[in-house]
Amino acid sequence: MKFLHLLTWLLLLTSFLELSLGAPGFCGWKCRRRCSKAGVRDRCMKYCGICCVKCGCVPSGTYGNKHECPCYGNLKNSKGNSKCP
Repeated sequence: MKFLHLLTWLLLLTSFLELSLGAPGFCGWKCRRRCSKAGVRDRCMKYCGICCVKCGCVPSGTYGNKHECPCYGNLKNSKGNSKCP
């Protein structure tokens, strides 16, 4: 019984850490969904991944909703445009 409780606790903890750290698994599936309708998907995935790792979140949907993740929405490239798709 104690082993099952410990195993459950560890699974919950690792899931939380993956979400809070913007781990590659989390960013991968969030960016695949975000970039699913992008014209240049590989570029979208690249920048989405960079933004996700830095911010730890990706807005829902395939476009917009950047208010859900202010860090993601506020990152700018060298030209002052939004860096994140």
